[in-house]
Amino acid sequence: MKSNRFAHLIPILQALLVTFLWSTSFIIIKWGLAEIHPISYAGLRYSLAFLCFIPFMLKPKYISEIKALNSNQWRNLFLLGFVYYTLTQGTQFLGLYLLPAVSVSLMLNFTPLIVAIMGITMLNEIPGKLQWTGAIIFLFGIMFYFYPVSFEGNQGLGLAVMSVGVLANSSSAILGRKMNRSKNISPVVITGISMGIGAGLLLLMGVVLNGVPTISLKNWSYLLILAVVNTAFAFTLWNHTLRSLNAMESSIINGTMLIQIAILAWIFLDEKITSQQGGGMIIAAVGAVLVQ
Repeated sequence: MKSNRFAHLIPILQALLVTFLWSTSFIIIKWGLAEIHPISYAGLRYSLAFLCFIPFMLKPKYISEIKALNSNQWRNLFLLGFVYYTLTQGTQFLGLYLLPAVSVSLMLNFTPLIVAIMGITMLNEIPGKLQWTGAIIFLFGIMFYFYPVSFEGNQGLGLAVMSVGVLANSSSAILGRKMNRSKNISPVVITGISMGIGAGLLLLMGVVLNGVPTISLKNWSYLLILAVVNTAFAFTLWNHTLRSLNAMESSIINGTMLIQIAILAWIFLDEKITSQQGGGMIIAAVGAVLVQ
């Protein structure tokens, strides 16, 4: 009995490690943005992560699968790469440039709510009463966090950028779900090709807009951590935990990121959280978990 409980504890601890790594990404990105333009930074991160995926994609079974892709599948992969990496990650890096890390994290928690609504018409997946309850709780938490609404400096622009990012993230979740649900293409091929396309577009945009960036040794270390540890390793470990954890366990663990990011931002970025903002975050996190 004890061994069974311990065996189930391992994937929970692994999932918590992944969410911690993903939470530190917000801090590392904020540090790097002091030197590198957001678009170039995002392109470099995911281009390096794509390089980590190449050895997996060179296996004979994946090479054969890539050769067999038809024009419609290539079109969907290109669309997924553009929406999920070029748009979603590009706007997230821009959002972190314009807003506090906690505000960006909170905005990204809109994703499950929008996915649930989009899923009604696009996937014929009807949310249950618990999900609608969670959506109402989540919206109340967001209003409580930002009340009274007052945009200072670049905050209004940052929220507009993140609104586009949340819509892009939600759309990519729907598209990715449709592609994976059909089981015509393996997850490794979907991830690798879409990441390569999206990262390449980001990198190209960064060079066109801002030229070739000059990167210090410190920021190269940030990029390697983000690409190798927080992207390639973390996504692989997360997918491994999904073999053992159910959807509710995964969503609850994923929901802890909002709190983790707030604590890390307070320690490393000196982003203070008021009691009202803390209360709003907790309410929103509960709602997001119910929606998921």
